Amino acid sequence: MHKFLVLWNREVGSYFHSAIAYVVMFFLTLASGWNFYTVVTLLNLGPTDVTASQGFFSTIFFWLPFLLVFPLITMRSFAEEFKMGTMETLMTAPVTDWQVVLAKFFGALTFYVILWLPTLLFFVVFKFITHSELAYTMGSLGGGYGMLLLIGMFYISVGCLASALTNNQIVAAVISCISVLLLFFAGIVGGWTLDVNQQLRDIVSYFSAIEHMATFSRGIIDTRPIVFYLSMTVLFLTLTHHVFQRRKWKS
Repeated sequence: MHKFLVLWNREVGSYFHSAIAYVVMFFLTLASGWNFYTVVTLLNLGPTDVTASQGFFSTIFFWLPFLLVFPLITMRSFAEEFKMGTMETLMTAPVTDWQVVLAKFFGALTFYVILWLPTLLFFVVFKFITHSELAYTMGSLGGGYGMLLLIGMFYISVGCLASALTNNQIVAAVISCISVLLLFFAGIVGGWTLDVNQQLRDIVSYFSAIEHMATFSRGIIDTRPIVFYLSMTVLFLTLTHHVFQRRKWKS
């Protein structure tokens, strides 16, 4: 456990020694602030049953920066280590392959959580000023951020696999971005097939991050998406482990 924590601390520290981390934090916070401002403006137009937290997780101003974050925070994970030759040095230490893979995954996940923590202040300040139930309910806020974490875990594992496949950060970012977008839009296809094949729509909608977020941000907890995202995260981390082992022994 101590070795894993040392590796995890190394990974988290590497983010804050990189300029890209602060650029990502700035633009994500800016985009999230604009998103929240847009939601509050819409709430002021008239009576509604939608809370600020539900609206926050449903606009394009949320989904666009959300999807672009993953290639940026995972592209360096393995690719940079292999390119600089530091992976060989790391593997001379008494650590296992799984410890390295999990440290990089949880390091990226920790930074991802840090990125979104400031957005909680939007809801706290809004409720403090307005004393309105339209700010959020604990169920909707907890559900929204819980789904944000689950989807993030899955997409970060996809990004880690992409980074493990190449020595080039840009190539890793492109592979990760395309993969995440394909997985995301696969769920949207379900809506287009509504009049074509109801069974196909139901199957494809099972992968819909938008529907999952809409459900959880209303405070409704469905165990199926939880099982799906956790199992897919484990699957992609296992694939990352196999790719990492193969590349390590070939180098």
